Amino acid sequence: MFLCEVLSVGVNFSPVSVPYIFNEIYDSSVFFVRNKQQFTLYLLECLFLPVFRCCSESELHQERHVLFMSYCDYCKQPEAKLVHQQYHDQTYGFRTVDDNELFGRLILEINQAGLSWETILNKEQNFRDAYSNFDIDKVSNYGDKERQRLLLDAGIVRNKLKINAAIYNAQQIVILKNEFGSFIRWLDMNHPLSIEEWVRLFKKTFKFVGGKIVSEFLMSTGYIPGAHNEICPIFVEVLKTKPKWKEV
Repeated sequence: MFLCEVLSVGVNFSPVSVPYIFNEIYDSSVFFVRNKQQFTLYLLECLFLPVFRCCSESELHQERHVLFMSYCDYCKQPEAKLVHQQYHDQTYGFRTVDDNELFGRLILEINQAGLSWETILNKEQNFRDAYSNFDIDKVSNYGDKERQRLLLDAGIVRNKLKINAAIYNAQQIVILKNEFGSFIRWLDMNHPLSIEEWVRLFKKTFKFVGGKIVSEFLMSTGYIPGAHNEICPIFVEVLKTKPKWKEV
């Protein structure tokens, strides 16, 4: 409620409307900060920079511009982090036909929950090393020894629920592969679905898969659009991989 009161100061809407506006902004496909706690703190900082930093109006305008910048525009900025630029240019939205890579994307999206995406990108190689290069069959056979190893690995996110979800999800994908031939074939057979239908399907099949995790997984792997602006140079490169959303 404190956030609602603060955000309504000096603007023409009531505190009651703030949660709706907050979620509309956060869920916008052009907003590149993917963590809601980070978003809250950053939004407060940007709205009250003149008070907290005694900055000029031009500086405030610049900060707000960055806040509402698209991910594509952000990655073109000189100050953009290299991990974001590489992910944006080489991975985000590109279709892959490798089941293990799809599984790896799901692991990364699950582990991002509650953290910044930058943190996950910086730890990506650590996740690969820890989870047998995202080999589905190997991870599906992890037992107590491997679970304990992961819980002690400071290079990844040591969250028991997320670790257990990764192992369970690998086991579920093995079942899907046995029934449908591959993980990607299962995804393709269900495509297209509304995002609500995708979320229901994922929750029925996997663990630790909320709406944001599912939508980002599908967007990053080319099942739903929105990863890149059409004017982004990488958009053309994504189209060359024949993303599934283009078939609809």
